[in-house]
Amino acid sequence: MACAQGLTIPLVYNSGGYDRVDTLKLLEGVFDIYMPDFKFWDSSIAEETCHAPDYPEAARKAIQEMHRQVGDLVVDERGIAQRGLLVRHLVLPEKKAGTREIMRFISQKISTDTYVNIMSQYRPCGNIEGIKPLQRSVSRREFMDALSTARAEGINRLD
Repeated sequence: MACAQGLTIPLVYNSGGYDRVDTLKLLEGVFDIYMPDFKFWDSSIAEETCHAPDYPEAARKAIQEMHRQVGDLVVDERGIAQRGLLVRHLVLPEKKAGTREIMRFISQKISTDTYVNIMSQYRPCGNIEGIKPLQRSVSRREFMDALSTARAEGINRLD
């Protein structure tokens, strides 16, 4: 997309990661940047929190398809993203998100050069009374452990 100054503005597909591959294939060539979440590795956590036990498998397939279409994230000389995949991952208390498994998957099945934004801003809200570990925010230690885990699993580009 071009703007008045002649600059090209990349089109971004912002997603929770719960996308059908069929749909993504229809979008091939439309978006320059895919920015999905990868929320949970364990289907029981996905069921317990979102009533979507198939989320982990759907996210894995979707992210693989997104990467196939646009590759690793490319930034220009100003550091502005132009094309590629940027995966967001929200750290949850007590490792409930499955950070190690997600980072291993990204490293081994996508690319060690996948740009991953590891986020610490989880805050309990809504009806989570039955999910005791999620009744508190992520500690600084848990966040730092998640960053170390990502590096240990081979992820090179972290934010």
